Amino acid sequence: MARQNYLFTSESVSEGHPDKVCDRISDEIVDLFFREGARAGIDPYQIRVACETLATTNRVVIAGEVRGPDLGAATIEEAARAAIKQIGYEQDGFHWRDAQVEVLLHAQSADIAQGVDAAGNKDEGAGDQGI
Repeated sequence: MARQNYLFTSESVSEGHPDKVCDRISDEIVDLFFREGARAGIDPYQIRVACETLATTNRVVIAGEVRGPDLGAATIEEAARAAIKQIGYEQDGFHWRDAQVEVLLHAQSADIAQGVDAAGNKDEGAGDQGI
């Protein structure tokens, strides 16, 4: 078998990079759903959060689908701002207080929920993979 050359590349981002900021915001939203779900007495195995975050100059977009406690956009926006503040962003172009935060989370579809929930001996599926 002939030996083939190939090029291997990867990306590594550090503190302050928008990818890290977005991950931190998404993590905060997931934690919020589980925290509020526990307060509401919701079984944590019934909570689903598929949350993606995009950040650019003075704007944050939070999108995805969820199943769990009924949280309003204002509560989610507040959690996002708290995460940005904790990171330390207080500058022109991206400030936790002034950034536009758009929340586009919606309820998980019943079809996806049915396909991914574990029941009996059935294997649990992955909603983001459509299986």
